[in-house]
Amino acid sequence: MKDKKHLSVSAIENGTVIDHIPAQNLFKVITILGLDRIPNQITFGTNLESKLLGKKAIVKIADKYFERDEINRIALVAPHAKLNIIKNYEVTEKMLVEVPNDISGIVKCVNPKCITNVENVTPKFKVVDKNSVSLKCHYCEKITDQEHMEYL
Repeated sequence: MKDKKHLSVSAIENGTVIDHIPAQNLFKVITILGLDRIPNQITFGTNLESKLLGKKAIVKIADKYFERDEINRIALVAPHAKLNIIKNYEVTEKMLVEVPNDISGIVKCVNPKCITNVENVTPKFKVVDKNSVSLKCHYCEKITDQEHMEYL
């Protein structure tokens, strides 16, 4: 009998794996991190089986380790994602992304009359719901939900 275990996505020597991305948010993660503009080798898979999500996506980025502000970006579109740091083909560190309490300079306010959309003011938000990711604008107090987020 053949072993039915196999890898759906190949291994990387060094870099980061972003796992447990909701399948429908894969391209949002790619866009929000600017992965379409970097020269690193990137492998992604979508609609993979997941006990937690039903269907998930995964991104493997060779020779790239994320800074805190990039991890905050991931949390906005994949609040339950996991990062695996890979060195010499081994997972050396695992971390859950966590939606921060405050967001600054990542998302536009949905209110077209908000000062951040009229003048050169950095958008700032208080996170009011970490599960579905809802943000309250610091300036106009308008709520922006995950479905309506536009990224800077």
